Amino acid sequence: MTEATLHSPFGPLSLREAEGRLVALVWGPGPGAPSALQVEGLRQLQAYFDRRLTRFDLPLDMGQGFQGRVRQAMAAIPYGETRTYGALARDLGAPAQAVGQACGANPLPILVPCHRVLGQKGLGGFSAPGGVESKVALLRLEGAAGLLI
Repeated sequence: MTEATLHSPFGPLSLREAEGRLVALVWGPGPGAPSALQVEGLRQLQAYFDRRLTRFDLPLDMGQGFQGRVRQAMAAIPYGETRTYGALARDLGAPAQAVGQACGANPLPILVPCHRVLGQKGLGGFSAPGGVESKVALLRLEGAAGLLI
C-alpha cells in the first residue's frame, strides 16, 4: 500500500479527490493507496514546501457561485503577493465580510491560497489548523512582500 500522506512542515497533509478533481486538502493522514492525481498533488505540495514550485497545476474543484468566484480570485494571487479582503471584495462586487467567510470555507488551503488574503489592518484569520501562525509561516515561506510581522 502506498502512503497517501505528505509529511509537511505543518504535519501530515492528505488530499481528497472526486470525479477527477481535488476537492479538499486535509490536515491529517490519508487512508489507503492514493490515486495518480493525489500522488501528483502531494508531489507538487512537497515541491512548494521545498520552494521549487510557485504555482500548482492540478485540477481543483473551485466550487460554484460566489464561493467559486472567491476561490478563483484567490488562485489568481501570485506567489509571494497578498491582497486584502476589501480589494477582493471590490473586484467581486461583494462585501468584504462575505469574502472573508468564503476564504474561511476554502476546502483547499495552500492549493487555493487563502493565506495570501489579509485584513486591511492585520493578518485576518486562517481556518486551517495552526490558525494565524500557519498563515504567517506560509507567507514567510513565500517571502510575501510587505508582510508586517
